[in-house]
Amino acid sequence: MAVNITSIKTSSNGIWQGDNPLHFAFPLLIVQTTLVLILSRSLAVILKPLRQPKVIAEIIGGIILGPSALGRNKTYLHRIFPSWSTPILETVASIGLLFFLFLVGLELDLRSIRQSGRRAFSIAAAGITLPFVCGVGVAFVLRSSLPGADSAGYGPFLVFMGVSLSITAFPVLARILAELKLLTTQLGEIAMAAAAFNDVAAWVLLALAVALSGGEAGGHKSPLVSLWVLLCGVAFVVVQMVAVRPAMAWVARRADGEGGESEVWTCLTLAGVLVSGFFTDFIGIHSIFGAFVFGLTVPKEGEFAGRLIERIEDFVSGLLLPLYFASSGLKTNVATIKGGKAWGLLLLVISTACAGKILGTFLVAVACGMAARESVALGVLMNTKGLVELIVLNIGKERKVLNDETFAILVLMALFTTFITTPSVMAIYKPARTGHNSYNRRKLQASSSPQSADPGELRILACVHGHRDAPSIINLIETIRGGTRKSPLKLYILHLVELTERSSSIIMVRQARRNGLPFRNPLRRESHDQVCVAFEAYGQLGRVRVRPMTAISAMPTIHEDVCNVADDKRVSLLVVPFHKHRAAGGDDSGHMENVGPGWRAVNQRVMKEAPCSVAVLVDRGFGGGGQVGPAEVAHGVCVLFFGGPDDREALELASRMAEHPGVRVTAVRFVDVKKDKEVRPNIMLRPSPMKSADHSYTFSTAVMDRELEKELDETAVAEFRRRTEGTATYEERPAGNVLEAVLGIGRSEAYELIVVGKGRFPSSMVAELAGRQAEHPELGPVGDALASSSHGVVSSVLVIQQHDVVHSEETPVSMVLDGGRDATVVDVDGGSARKTS
Repeated sequence: MAVNITSIKTSSNGIWQGDNPLHFAFPLLIVQTTLVLILSRSLAVILKPLRQPKVIAEIIGGIILGPSALGRNKTYLHRIFPSWSTPILETVASIGLLFFLFLVGLELDLRSIRQSGRRAFSIAAAGITLPFVCGVGVAFVLRSSLPGADSAGYGPFLVFMGVSLSITAFPVLARILAELKLLTTQLGEIAMAAAAFNDVAAWVLLALAVALSGGEAGGHKSPLVSLWVLLCGVAFVVVQMVAVRPAMAWVARRADGEGGESEVWTCLTLAGVLVSGFFTDFIGIHSIFGAFVFGLTVPKEGEFAGRLIERIEDFVSGLLLPLYFASSGLKTNVATIKGGKAWGLLLLVISTACAGKILGTFLVAVACGMAARESVALGVLMNTKGLVELIVLNIGKERKVLNDETFAILVLMALFTTFITTPSVMAIYKPARTGHNSYNRRKLQASSSPQSADPGELRILACVHGHRDAPSIINLIETIRGGTRKSPLKLYILHLVELTERSSSIIMVRQARRNGLPFRNPLRRESHDQVCVAFEAYGQLGRVRVRPMTAISAMPTIHEDVCNVADDKRVSLLVVPFHKHRAAGGDDSGHMENVGPGWRAVNQRVMKEAPCSVAVLVDRGFGGGGQVGPAEVAHGVCVLFFGGPDDREALELASRMAEHPGVRVTAVRFVDVKKDKEVRPNIMLRPSPMKSADHSYTFSTAVMDRELEKELDETAVAEFRRRTEGTATYEERPAGNVLEAVLGIGRSEAYELIVVGKGRFPSSMVAELAGRQAEHPELGPVGDALASSSHGVVSSVLVIQQHDVVHSEETPVSMVLDGGRDATVVDVDGGSARKTS
């Protein structure tokens, strides 16, 4: 059905009044947006295991929806993506692009670019110059080989081709480096700095290309028009940097002073984005250039930039920007690449783009003293395309510089070069990681033994997800510090930040400085991170040397950063927050909020691979939910002892806590005492590999000497009583109903913190609990019972796992109760039982 564009209305009256919503602009836009989001998100999930950036999925989604695939069905194409709807879709997408380029400007810190050094500048210059020259050469071939390619003038066509082959996508590159754990390496630092130089140069070249194409688009070819456009563009940049930048600094100071209460400064800034875009469009340069330059004028220090990003990035990056990438795919018709000659030209463009970028970067990198393997990997990284590439191609198509076939070839080139970046770098370059075997005695008992390399010294690495974790972690550290009065406490704080597609992740990456692993900025005088501020204040008040760090990584690999830092800093105890904490509002209902299922998997991987002892803190408002001074500490701590390596580690930690004058420590040892008429069956745990470790308790597969374990338990208890005589309470309780006894302690409100071992090599008392349905199996049977929200426990819980290579292998089990005649095998997953002879 043909539709007259002058008769298009915004919304329909509904199907009951005879209107087809697909013939109206707004309902059709909703359908188009929904299709784009569903398909692009689905493709992103499929491509995630290949570590491909989201832009790849969005472009491929657009190509599938467009004339290359589904668009071959003309009925579908005319109904869902009719030609009259294209300007509407692209207008909405362009608004998203405008604000996204503002975010890109916020990501780039001009001062860090100036401080990047000559080597990064030289590599960036070579990585631009040689591909640009190669692009110009390819442009001559395309003009003479593709029909219609010579319709545009030589100047604009050559510049557009040179720019499209020479640019590097800075946001995409930053995420690839972070996912490959290369950001803190020399290779990552040079790549980031060179990409930042490249990004600025690309925008300058793009402005040049647009200026050159503008004169011809107007129907005259006077070079003076392009010259005036360039001069006005330079004047615009000067005004932005000289006049607007100080004004935005004043706005940022006022906004930071008022906090998040006033919306006027945010609205003023967003209006500035639109006005800047209008002025550059008025000049003759694309409006996105104005938004990008305006983003550079906003101060990167303070909270104003972060607040802006929080308020606009999800809507822009999650909803509007995919429309822009999808519109690029919709304009890409692979069918226009016809015949072997055209596909040969595609191969030529791809090979030239890769060879020019990689070779140019490689030669200068080697000349600067980099190793050959690193130089090749750097060249592959700099060959990453993405956002800027598509913007260049779309503008070239809008200005009639690129025809459909040339546009399709260049879009496929951008897809291919970006797609191969991650697998190529993984194959070429993998930084050496030190193993966790060089210093194996990383546990509390070893650090306090006379044979330790640093007797009495305690090194702790505490991880936090956000500012809510800071008070309880600080109170825990202060409680433990009681045992370090005679020797220094070395405290490392690791703020775990998930690397996402959000611009805020990349801004954190840009602000990071290399200082060991993973990231830290030791030169920043004023910290605006609430986590850092809290721990730095604690360090000053408590006279503890605190070193804050930030790990920015994808959720599936962030545990590698944690374990590498623990190994590098040779810590004895690694503290991680539980993936649940007390619900906001401070009620006593025991309800626990889940901060994210991904963090539970992180904790599980940390406990499996950590090179030291691990403590998981289940926080129910430890210390009252707020940070207190060292002189104000008044905590009741109860340590539960059943026996085994994990419980001995918990007892060692409690003995250190007992030395703090404000901490009351009570050690409760459960003793297996059998009454005369009671016949307690022997407990056996049988490996059950068919069960899932996510739903069943796991125990060590190591063969242990029970008599030796009993001796070690007795020695640990005797040492605890000797060290804490007069400062801690010790009591023994008969092991009747162990579960009710433990839960009774947790419900009693007598203790703010309960310390318990995970129990990977359980005593018979803990083994009796192996048949319970597991809610949090990574905490062990006792820790799981105390951490559950359904048992009414009000105390915080600290679950300790001692580092020991012998006990590192664990497996789900079935519990065997041997009463003398028959054995009952209890299925842990289903709670059922069956008899075996």
